[in-house]
Amino acid sequence: MRAVEIGQSGGPEVLRVADVPKPSLKPNEILVKVAAAGVNRPDVLQRMGHYPVPPDASPLPGLEIAGEVVELDAQVKMWRRGDKVCALVNGGGYAEYCAVPETQALPVPKNLGMVEAASLPETFFTVWANVYDRGRLSPGESLLVQGGTSGIGVTAIQMAAATGNRVFATAGSDEKVAACVKLGAERAFNYKTQDWAAEVRSATGGKGVNVILDMVGGDYVPRELKCIAEEGRLVFIAYLRGPRTELDIDAVMRRRLTITGSTLRPRSSEFKGVIARSLREKIWPLIEAGRIKPQVYKTFALADASEAHRLMESSQHIGKIVLTL
Repeated sequence: MRAVEIGQSGGPEVLRVADVPKPSLKPNEILVKVAAAGVNRPDVLQRMGHYPVPPDASPLPGLEIAGEVVELDAQVKMWRRGDKVCALVNGGGYAEYCAVPETQALPVPKNLGMVEAASLPETFFTVWANVYDRGRLSPGESLLVQGGTSGIGVTAIQMAAATGNRVFATAGSDEKVAACVKLGAERAFNYKTQDWAAEVRSATGGKGVNVILDMVGGDYVPRELKCIAEEGRLVFIAYLRGPRTELDIDAVMRRRLTITGSTLRPRSSEFKGVIARSLREKIWPLIEAGRIKPQVYKTFALADASEAHRLMESSQHIGKIVLTL
């Protein structure tokens, strides 16, 4: 099959299309003929040599796909040949075929095409695991999304708005701020020109937000502690401005804050399967009702994966980047 390989750690130019063996199935796996594959920030980090591949995962990049089930392990019970699925995969998404644990696949939502479906799994699994499971966001509570126009950001804004929450976001331009509001944020702030921590405090009557989803880290953390509510939860999923920060422990103690975070790729298929069931029950109906809509910014052919990575690194996009096969 054709697939994109990482020749060596480096820039986008190290991605190359090659002929590689079609994956063989492990117990409880399905083989999907890939129609489209999402591009995500972890793919860029893996290409650069900063995101280790789990020992049992494919070394090929790509963490989410959509396509048709063409083969089944004998133990598979959830799917049949010909089913249209999208899936969070452990690697190997940039390829014509991808092997997936059956529990990590979800049906393509009604009325969505394969490109739109391929844009869903990685960010939806991540947002559910961190905002709802770890962050315990409840109806009526408020959420601040850092990086509101990233793939994670557009998912978190829409999901939280659709589940009855006040949503605030930060973004790097007035155009992106407007996009956040259009997606469902009550207000969004340009982090280059506004004091977003002060704006969040003002918008919440001085109380602050209940949950902050942070993919920035670094010097954002002291400012986040100024605009998080009592009993608030600060959830880290990345650290684009660095993994180290100054922490006001007194503020954590006095306001009884919870600081947590997670990475998804190394977790077990059983863990990811639990998230998949929650998404199918709670979020897929909202997608099928049109209350949450995939946000695909641009598509590229598989052979142009390097260009897709250049766009990802430019941070000019609003929403998801998808490869098509």
